Amino acid sequence: MTAPTGETLDQVFETIAKRYREFKDGKVGNSRTAKLFKRGSAKIAQKLGEEAVETVIEAIKGRKGHLIEESADLLYFLLVTWKDQGIEPEDVWKELKKRHKLPEAEERAGRLD
Repeated sequence: MTAPTGETLDQVFETIAKRYREFKDGKVGNSRTAKLFKRGSAKIAQKLGEEAVETVIEAIKGRKGHLIEESADLLYFLLVTWKDQGIEPEDVWKELKKRHKLPEAEERAGRLD
């Protein structure tokens, strides 16, 4: 079995985008994601924050299995937040690539803000 890659995030984002389109078309259905969109941006951001805190807690406790689970939740809510805010994964990937190209001297000087 091969490990999932960034492709997995893209696939999850596509599913989220589909649920967003269904929500916009008035077809909320039973989808957890569409129901979340219906609750609005503030609720989505709140859920993202909750998952971020839970992820930090598990990291501090050193509970690897729980950290993996919370990390998956955090990534899901981050992707939902991106869609809600009109951000495409490619926008973030480009920013990461730009930051990754920082000269080593700048990295050592602490320019990682």
